[in-house]
Amino acid sequence: MQDRSLSEELKFQFKFGGMHIRLIFINALVFLAMLFLGLAWNASHSEWINWVMINVFTLQTDPHQFMYAPLGLITSIFTHFEFFHFLFNMIFLYFAGSLFKQFFSDRRMLHVYIVGGIVGGLFELIANQFLGRGTVVLGASGSIMALFIAISVYKPNITISLFGVFPVKIYVLALIYIVSDLAQTINHDGVAHFAHLGGALIGFLSVQNLYSSSNIINWTESMHQRILSFFDGRKNRRPRMKAQKGGRVVKTDEEYNMDAKAKQERIDKILDKISKSGYESLTKAEKDFLFSQSNK
Repeated sequence: MQDRSLSEELKFQFKFGGMHIRLIFINALVFLAMLFLGLAWNASHSEWINWVMINVFTLQTDPHQFMYAPLGLITSIFTHFEFFHFLFNMIFLYFAGSLFKQFFSDRRMLHVYIVGGIVGGLFELIANQFLGRGTVVLGASGSIMALFIAISVYKPNITISLFGVFPVKIYVLALIYIVSDLAQTINHDGVAHFAHLGGALIGFLSVQNLYSSSNIINWTESMHQRILSFFDGRKNRRPRMKAQKGGRVVKTDEEYNMDAKAKQERIDKILDKISKSGYESLTKAEKDFLFSQSNK
């Protein structure tokens, strides 16, 4: 197999690197968009550019402003204005996501990330009303905290090499983060401590009654599937067609789904092999199959 170009490698990583890699890609794209808008604003001082950056991509904790820009509750969890804020959050996301994917699915990671970020934003919104201050909230830290706390509660005895030298249990790090945020909630230091705590709460709840429909993430996944089923209902009633030499052959939904399931099972087995033994452990046929699927 030929070496992949940079664009092909990025495409491959986005498709097969795991949900945490996709989330990093999305955060990076939003960061680049903010960088471009910031440069455009510095050059033109256009009010509409400033309005878009503040009202579309950040969470306003002033209730009157929030009413006119509620989308920020979601967009803010992918938004960073400063490079080091973005860099440190993405390093933490890679670390927490890599641990999370060892025990849970990509779909669950996405739900924990989004729900953790939204609830973290709501915590900031509510807390700031009691503290009598209005701030602008942005960043993925509440979402990342949800992933980190979920793993810390689910597998508390995982050992982390701090700075590559000092072994420490992951639950100890989680307690340090939570205590630190609790201690600093009264400080107006520009850090969204309540968002961290809201994300931590979702992380904790996400692994309680893990196989019950009452689990908050199981519930959101169920709602997501119902919404998808509603919009896909009509499309799924129609048989899919495939072209074949000499005429047209009907491919039923059952046949289509069986083919798709077989391909996905093969992909999952290959990804598990990568997770356990690394990419170089794959055979040429396995590498070629993954590459061919990444180009679809």
